[in-house]
Amino acid sequence: MAKVIVLGGAGAVGSVAVKTLAGHNEFTEVVIGDYNTERAKDVRAKIGSTKVSVKKFNAGDKKSIHKAIEGSDVVLNCVGPFYSTVKQILGAVIEAGIQYVDVCDDVDVTEEIFGLDESAKSAGVTALIGMGNSPGVTNIIAKMAATELLDETDSIDIFHAHGGEKVEGEGVIAHRFHCMSIDIPMFLDGELKYVKYFEEDGIALRETFEFPILGSVPLYPYPHPEQVTIPKYIQTKRVTNKGSVIPNEYYELTRDLCGLGFNSREPVMVKGKPVVPYDFAVAYILLERERILRKLNFGSQRGCCSVVAKGKKNGEYREYRFHMASRSQALGEGTGIPAAMGAILMHRGKVEGNGVMPPEACVVPKDVLALMPEVMHLDKDKEGGESFGGFIIESVDKDGKVSKMNL
Repeated sequence: MAKVIVLGGAGAVGSVAVKTLAGHNEFTEVVIGDYNTERAKDVRAKIGSTKVSVKKFNAGDKKSIHKAIEGSDVVLNCVGPFYSTVKQILGAVIEAGIQYVDVCDDVDVTEEIFGLDESAKSAGVTALIGMGNSPGVTNIIAKMAATELLDETDSIDIFHAHGGEKVEGEGVIAHRFHCMSIDIPMFLDGELKYVKYFEEDGIALRETFEFPILGSVPLYPYPHPEQVTIPKYIQTKRVTNKGSVIPNEYYELTRDLCGLGFNSREPVMVKGKPVVPYDFAVAYILLERERILRKLNFGSQRGCCSVVAKGKKNGEYREYRFHMASRSQALGEGTGIPAAMGAILMHRGKVEGNGVMPPEACVVPKDVLALMPEVMHLDKDKEGGESFGGFIIESVDKDGKVSKMNL
């Protein structure tokens, strides 16, 4: 008998993790922990598994967290935005002495929760943080490239874009505003530096990247944890992270409103009534999102996350490009499935050591690759050999010749 609770299990990411875990035989009980029990019950009904149950919990109430996680073998935390919830949740999990996995992608709070490392070690708790897509699979790919494919690693660059998800709510918009508002870490020329999204140093890092399936997408600096954690475990000169949301018209709307100060939560008086710019912006963005998707006839959700590792092998230049692409999966699947894999690996004892650790510190890439076929249903290559999606790996030699490869 083994029990896992997915905190935030009724959300876009958590619900995918629940579905993935319910369809796998690692756990005999999968609990949806969520404040919105009606939505959680809908998730349970759609999954249709008798081993899925619902438990109400409040991420802002420590007693509620303790009550929800009691008796669990693994806690999988998908409650965002992480900058406002993760420290209390992880603190409660450590007190309870339960193994822990999350998908925390807020770099500022990632640096803070490393402060819980000693208490986790003392409690014998392994806390695998940032086990989603980016961060998560990206970290593991970086580790694999640096330890198994390259003799010297000069740079690791991460690119991601997604869009068209069926579910998008206030938490997603709040996270994007947060990412555009804080100092963004980039590991450049062997040093950790911070740039500002709307200022010259951040604007200089913008670029367009050619993704499988998505095509050319304008990308922006993203404050994800990889730039901070990867250089701690992999010797390299550069680690960057850039991303966006498609369609670009929708992302630009969010960017422009944030740049104009509509992320402020300080009310302003409008015709004698207080109006919070943030509240207006979120409602307007979500309303416009539906209009933009309809206008562009956007179609189904899709996304791609790419890792480009450059360096030397046997003294010669070598570049590896890893693409995780799908026409049918986007944010929820791209993050929720790796999170579920993290919970499975944790229960199997495949996560090494105790304390608070990112994936590259404690997960063996081969263990993830071995588990992928069981749970990660990326699209297959089709249409006459042209890449329709999937896990695509390209090798580039010193002469610029590109060839596909398998691991």
